[in-house]
Amino acid sequence: MERTGAAAVIIGNEVLTAKVVDANGPHLIRRLREVGIPLRSVEIVLDDVDAIVDAVARARSRAAYVFTSGGIGPTHDDVTVRAVALAMGRKVVRLPEMVELIRNRSDHMTEEALRLADAPEGAVLLPLQGTWFPVLTVDNIFLLPGVPQLFKFQLEAVLERLRGRPVHLRCLYVRLGESAIAAILDRVALDMPHVAIGSYPVFDATLDYRVKVTIESAEPTPVEDALARIRGGLPADAIVRQE
Repeated sequence: MERTGAAAVIIGNEVLTAKVVDANGPHLIRRLREVGIPLRSVEIVLDDVDAIVDAVARARSRAAYVFTSGGIGPTHDDVTVRAVALAMGRKVVRLPEMVELIRNRSDHMTEEALRLADAPEGAVLLPLQGTWFPVLTVDNIFLLPGVPQLFKFQLEAVLERLRGRPVHLRCLYVRLGESAIAAILDRVALDMPHVAIGSYPVFDATLDYRVKVTIESAEPTPVEDALARIRGGLPADAIVRQE
């Protein structure tokens, strides 16, 4: 099976124990969507080497690009580098260029600080303007920090290097329930398999619609055609609005 799109592994005991609300996963989902890189999976795991190895292996099996979040600092629970190396069957090595960057930042280098220079064999550093700390990457795995501000900053540098294909999306809001619109959605989906059609009911009496229908494709014309067909199969007064 050809590996396409991206997969993400969010790493941190603090996320799975509700000490911290994960912001990186939702941000990554949104940004990949905006640049047109399909996301295949997002998995959240503990700061545990075996768990990270398994998750990274799964991510690599299904996606061309893998993003990790967290576990690349200098403390005892930062085990992502070692786990990624194990998942790839590689050694952990110390990058001389990273050692030099650390040395230039501190007059008193400690062994703990030097852990920031450890990386899977074959890794490279992507320099970033505006900060001394580069992006660590190896064979299209991007090891990003867990701190949301740093994650966002480094993610943008990575996305500038990747190519995506933005998706064309239209939304239709209807007053009817899903059972009343299922027949027309089924018909259009069957006739137009290259267009992705989603149906999302809401149960909030304060809203003016009951179902949000999404229509998306890589090309705009099929989206507009599907939208027109769905509209044509619904009573005119069932449609609240479209976007």
